[in-house]
Amino acid sequence: MDGTERANIKLGIRVAIVLKKDQISGKLTEGIVKNILTKSQHHPHGIKVRLVSGKIGRVKEVLEG
Repeated sequence: MDGTERANIKLGIRVAIVLKKDQISGKLTEGIVKNILTKSQHHPHGIKVRLVSGKIGRVKEVLEG
């Protein structure tokens, strides 16, 4: 599922995000959503979230929900 729509992202679901330092390489980091940081309903680069691990990045894929 696409990570550019806020409606697709709920607290507690598993997602793959790209961290700021990994934007060039495109390396993805998996984790569970703790907070949704983007206020708008849509963002072309992905909705920004904080994972339970504390890492912050933009959602590229919703893995389960």
